[in-house]
Amino acid sequence: MKCIGIIGAMEIEVNRLKEKVKNCSVETVAGMAFYKGLYGNTPVVIVRSGIGKVNAAICTQILVDRYHITAVINTGIAGGLYHKIHIGDIVIATEALQHDMDARGFGYKLGEIPQMDTSLFNADTVLRKMAAEICRRVNPDIQVYEGRVVSGDCFVSDSDKKEMLWQEFQGYCTEMEGAAIAQAAYLNRIPYLIIRAISDQADGKASVDYSTFESKAAEHSVNLVDALLQEI
Repeated sequence: MKCIGIIGAMEIEVNRLKEKVKNCSVETVAGMAFYKGLYGNTPVVIVRSGIGKVNAAICTQILVDRYHITAVINTGIAGGLYHKIHIGDIVIATEALQHDMDARGFGYKLGEIPQMDTSLFNADTVLRKMAAEICRRVNPDIQVYEGRVVSGDCFVSDSDKKEMLWQEFQGYCTEMEGAAIAQAAYLNRIPYLIIRAISDQADGKASVDYSTFESKAAEHSVNLVDALLQEI
C-alpha cells in the first residue's frame, strides 16, 4: 500500500495520530486540514472530515484525487445497536450502508441507493481481520466485534429508532460518516476499513453517555490505529 488515508471524526483522534507523523506537511482543502507524512515507514495523510455524510464523502474524494491514496481507514465513535455491545467496545465494519437512504416511493427498499449495483459496501477483508486481531492485543480490556455499520445524517438517541435499525438492517452500530466513506471507496475501487468505538447505546441516554465516554472511546480507536499502521 503506497499511501493510507486516515479520516478521523474527532479532533482528539487526529491530534494524537498526527503527533507521530514524521516529515509532516499540512494543506487546507475545502476547509479541511490534510497532514501528510510518514507514520513509521508508512506514507499517510491524516484529516478530520467534519460531521455528516457529505463532509465524509468530499474528504474521501480529495484524498483519492489529490493525494492518490491506495486505502482509507476511518476511525470514530458510534452508538451501539447490537445488544451484546457495551460502551467502550469496538466495532470493525464488515460492510456499511446508509440507513437514511429512502427511495421507497420509487419501489426501492429502505437503505437501497437508486441506480447503483449495490447499496452494501464491503470492507477490505485483510485490513478488517488484521485490525480485529490487533485490537484484541492492544485493547485487552474491551471486546471487539466485526459487523455491519449503518450511517445516517442523524444522531440516534431514541430506543424505537435503535430497535428499527437493528430489525431492519442488523446494524452493530450507527454513526454519521462511515457508509459515505465506504461508498466513495467503492466507487474509486480502493479498500477501506471502518473502526468505531462505542460511546453510547443509541437510546434515551445517548446524549449524556456520548459526552461522558467519547474521550475514552477515542483512546481505544487511536491505540488500534497506531498499532495497525506499524504493521501494515
